[in-house]
Amino acid sequence: MTIPLSKDPERILLIKPSSLGDVVHALPVLNLLRRRFPGAKISWMLAAACAGLLEGHPQLDEIVLFDRKRLGTAWKSPAALRELWDFDQRLRAREFDLVIDLQGLFRSGWLAWRTGSPLRVGLANAREAAWLFYNRRVPIATLEQHAVDRYLAVAEAAGCGREPVEFPFHVTEEDRAHVDALIPPAEKFAVLLPATNWATKRWPVERFAAIAGEIEKRFGLKSVVAGAADAAALAPRIGAHFDVTGKTKLRQLVALLQRASLVIANDSGPMHIAAALGRPLVCVFGPTNPVRTGPYGRNDSVVRVTIPCAPCYSRTCSHRSCLEWLEIEPVLRVAEKQITCAGAIS
Repeated sequence: MTIPLSKDPERILLIKPSSLGDVVHALPVLNLLRRRFPGAKISWMLAAACAGLLEGHPQLDEIVLFDRKRLGTAWKSPAALRELWDFDQRLRAREFDLVIDLQGLFRSGWLAWRTGSPLRVGLANAREAAWLFYNRRVPIATLEQHAVDRYLAVAEAAGCGREPVEFPFHVTEEDRAHVDALIPPAEKFAVLLPATNWATKRWPVERFAAIAGEIEKRFGLKSVVAGAADAAALAPRIGAHFDVTGKTKLRQLVALLQRASLVIANDSGPMHIAAALGRPLVCVFGPTNPVRTGPYGRNDSVVRVTIPCAPCYSRTCSHRSCLEWLEIEPVLRVAEKQITCAGAIS
């Protein structure tokens, strides 16, 4: 399915506010839009927490910040209602020719409709009836496919094709210098990413602590714990050589992962950055499904325990057996294969 265009759009809005991993998955669509419509002004609606990843991106003309938490209280707060009205008017004033909603929820569909764009594109089976707000609906056979592939189907429908599948991160020399100031440039290291947005997706921190010593013993790599404030609370229990939690903004985190000889992570946003960068990677999965949200094209990096109740997609669990039963040896075996294949250690 390709949507016929009477002319190339001049003003395009991409709606994918969050989460970090989802924003990473949408980067190939940005790349394809820019390649197909080099003269268009492309805007991206983003949550403030993810905006740092795309600040200054050469393929992007504008970030439209969307404060979901604040604007979501418009039904009970007159001040928030006024802010939502102002946001709505600013969207309309941009006069977008093409709006692509990759979030696929009622709120994002409604915002796509409120832009007044004559061409609003999204998935035909978008959740929460978001498809009602689109006038071009892209069918997909099943949700049991990776998020990136679903997004590429939308890009293809918009006339951008599906290839190349590239993840164009924007990192500056200042970002790299910041990382070099935290970790000496000649140091070879493994990045440990112990935090997640769901507690049920978190491999026990004691396993990260145990694996840090084995990584140095077997591969000669120092360990680096990275992440935001949630990771900072875990870092002292891991005892890594370098604790950079809370010391890197998103682009600097990309620069850190670019230098890594190995990354070991839970199912999290930074994991998807490492996967997109092609770094040697081990992804620990429990209640979520790597078919849908795993490291794109990197199934060989996934480690999980097969039990009847997984994947359950639950944020609460009384036993967390899918991760509690996963010891460090299977993770180390995959790490060795990843390092060997990449030639990451000379």
